[in-house]
Amino acid sequence: MKSKTYAIGIMSGTSLDGVDLVYVSFDSDDYKNFTIIHAATAPYSREWMQRLQNAIHSNPKALESLDILYGQYLGDVCQNFINNYKIDTIDFIASHGHTISHKPNEGITLQIGNGQEIANKTGQKVVCDFRTQDVKLGGQGAPLVPIGDELLFSNYEYCLNLGGFSNISFNRDGKRIAFDICPVNIVLNHYAQKLGVVFDKNGELASQGNINQNLLAALNDLEFYKKQPPKSLGLEWVQEHIFPLIHQHEEDEKNILSTFVEHIAMQIGKVIFKNNNVLVTGGGTFNKSLIQRIEHHAEASFDLPDEKLINFKEALVFGFLGLLRLNGEVNCLQSVTGASKNHSSGVIFST
Repeated sequence: MKSKTYAIGIMSGTSLDGVDLVYVSFDSDDYKNFTIIHAATAPYSREWMQRLQNAIHSNPKALESLDILYGQYLGDVCQNFINNYKIDTIDFIASHGHTISHKPNEGITLQIGNGQEIANKTGQKVVCDFRTQDVKLGGQGAPLVPIGDELLFSNYEYCLNLGGFSNISFNRDGKRIAFDICPVNIVLNHYAQKLGVVFDKNGELASQGNINQNLLAALNDLEFYKKQPPKSLGLEWVQEHIFPLIHQHEEDEKNILSTFVEHIAMQIGKVIFKNNNVLVTGGGTFNKSLIQRIEHHAEASFDLPDEKLINFKEALVFGFLGLLRLNGEVNCLQSVTGASKNHSSGVIFST
C-alpha cells in the first residue's frame, strides 16, 4: 500500500456561503497525519443561491434536472480548483453535495450534485451520497463529520461546528455521541441579508439590537431541545418552527439577531458547560460576539484553531469519508446516527 493518498473534499453547507474545496493528503499508516495542501471557497452567484434556496419547493422532475446541473457545476468548480493550484496527483474526489431535503424520520434525505457528472467533468473517481444508506438503515443520516472527530481530532474532548447549524461530537463511555444542537448561520444570515449584508460580521448588527425575552423563552422552549440524541435538524424544521415563532414575537431584524445569538449561546453553553478543551470550527467561529456569548454561558474559554481548519474542516472530513468508503472501512457510526449498524456509506462513480 502506498504511504499517502491524495484527495479533494467538497462541501456545500446550508448557509450557502459557497463551495468549500480542500486538497488533502492522508498518511495511510496513521490518518491523523493529514495535511491540507490547498483550500479555497468558490462563492455562489446570486442565481445559484436562489436556485438552491428555492429547490425545496421543486417537483421531483425538476430536482432530477437540478441534480444533473448542479453536478456539472460542482465538476466545473472542482476542475477550476485543480487548474488554479496545478494539482496533478488525485486519487479521488469526495463530495457532500448540497442538502435540499432532510426528513430522516420520514425516510427522506436528498443531496443534489450528481457524482457521475462530477466524474465526467474532472476525469476523476468520485465518492458522494453519504447520507442515503444511513437513512435506509433507520439512521438520521447526520451528522457525518463525527467519524473524523473520532479518528482525526480525538485529542479534543468536544468538537463543535458552527455552520448553518451547530453540531457537537464527543466520546462517552467508549462511544462517539453527536447531534445537532440548534440553527446558527441559516437563521443569522437570513436576517442579516434583510439588512442588506451577506452576513453579520463579528455580530456587529446583533450587538446593536435588544434581546426580546419573550422570544428567547419561546425559542428555548422548543420541543427539539428536550429530545435525546441521536437527533438532527434541517431547513424544513427552521421554516416550520423557527421563522413563524420569530415573526410572532419580533419584527426588528437587529433585535432578532441579538435574541437569536443569545439563544444559540444558551443552547451550546448547556452542552459544553465548564469545558475548555473544545475544537470550534465553521463560519460562525468568526462571529466574535457569538463566541463571547457561548463562552459566557458555557463558563469556559476556547483556543481557536488556525483559519484553514476553521473554514475547511467539513470539506476535509468529507474527503476522509471518501477515503474510508474506498478502503471499505466504517464511516457512519451507529452511536451517532441511530442506524441499525455501523457501516461504510457512499456511492462510487468512475469515468
